[in-house]
Parts: sequence; structure tokens; C-alpha cells
Amino acid sequence: MIIILGSIIAKADNASAVLALSLEHVQRSQLEPGCISHTVSVDCENSRRFVFVEKWSDMTAVQVHFSLEASQRFVAELTPLLAAKPDMKLYESAEISAG
Repeated sequence: MIIILGSIIAKADNASAVLALSLEHVQRSQLEPGCISHTVSVDCENSRRFVFVEKWSDMTAVQVHFSLEASQRFVAELTPLLAAKPDMKLYESAEISAG
């Protein structure tokens, strides 16, 4: 499984627009093949910081996701609304049984 952790910080007056774009992107992404989960949350300590947590079945699904026109449009529309460059990290993981 591939886990993606990302965060973005909206410019002062752009938080609502960033939230709307982010929710639309997350909801669309959740329907893509290979998407296990895809969420966005607002940071409790900084209301302009949005945190994305994504789980994908494999790297192929991630590559397809990033190549989609809708994903590229999301980045293009989002970028001018941000105060800083997005932070994104990809991890390969395996679930560990708790029992």
C-alpha cells in the first residue's frame, strides 16, 4: 500500500476557496480505482493549513491519479491560492496485525 501525507497552507483570504477545491478533489479521488481512502482535514492549530491523508493500493494507482486531467487541474487552480509550496511525502507500507 502507498500512503501519501501532504499539507498546504492557504493565503490569508483563500481558505474557503482552498477548502472547496480540496473537498471536490478528495471526493473525486475516492472513486478512482486503487484508492483505499483519501481525506482532507483542517489543522486545529492553523485554520489555513489543510492536511491530506491518502491510501492507495499500489504505485500504479498513484501514477494514474497524478496523471488525470482533473488532478492536474486541481493543482493548477490551487497553486495561486497557496502561501507556500505544498509539502507531500509518499510512503510504501504494510499493515501490521495488532493481535
